[in-house]
Amino acid sequence: MEHRFKDQTSRGPATWFSGEVWLDPVAQGHGATPTTVALVRFAPGARTAWHAHEVAQTLYVTEGAGLVQSRGEPVTALRAGDVVVASAGEWHWHGAAPNHLMSHLAISEGRVEWGEHVTDAEYGGGSE
Repeated sequence: MEHRFKDQTSRGPATWFSGEVWLDPVAQGHGATPTTVALVRFAPGARTAWHAHEVAQTLYVTEGAGLVQSRGEPVTALRAGDVVVASAGEWHWHGAAPNHLMSHLAISEGRVEWGEHVTDAEYGGGSE
């Protein structure tokens, strides 16, 4: 059995996120497909850039209120307890609602392809 101490919290890289985002790695898979689990904390209005996962990504909202969108679909509101699954190759973004913090566990499988940042107009399409 391995006992690891908690890694340091780090700022989310500006190439992946808009606004203030903090990452806490929780676990990494041990199989052939790269799998990670992270607790991600978003300040109000902060969000990911558009991205897609080679296998899939599951989000479990632990607190606050957020937004998520798949390319070509409407923006959807998120609340604590919600679970979202982005399928393999599905371009999407997620982040905090404009006036709320939001935290989620992100279980990501496969490599990630990062795209452009979500514009204010795209982000503004959601509701709280």
